[in-house]
Amino acid sequence: MSTITGIIYNGIRKTIWEVAFSRNITSSAQMKKLISLKTDDEFLSRVMNSSKPVIVNFHADWCEPCHILTPKLEELIAHNNDIDLATLEIDDHPGLAQTFEVKAVPAVIAVRNGLVVDKFIGLADANLIEELIEKLINKE
Repeated sequence: MSTITGIIYNGIRKTIWEVAFSRNITSSAQMKKLISLKTDDEFLSRVMNSSKPVIVNFHADWCEPCHILTPKLEELIAHNNDIDLATLEIDDHPGLAQTFEVKAVPAVIAVRNGLVVDKFIGLADANLIEELIEKLINKE
């Protein structure tokens, strides 16, 4: 008999092992959707010139709300193949933060065809994030 007990997680019976490590396992398709931007040139090519809509998460390592928002964003776009999520450390890219008028973090912008479609600042609940995703997907 196994010593790992089962629990109900998101309505599904799983072992504690499965729950503990499920967030660390991602498919290669999910990894391609999550872009960690390191340079301004990469921002230009992977966001502004992207054929896919992109949600850009301006964040900072010292920002506690950023550490809460980022996993929410990742979870909500994980199963949507039509959108990418890019993260950008504002302390490393003050010029981009200024260009997009980011005055506080976390700040999120939605970009489609090189244009900002929508944005929000601060923590957001799942409904607001889903509305942002819908605006980005639906070509209004």
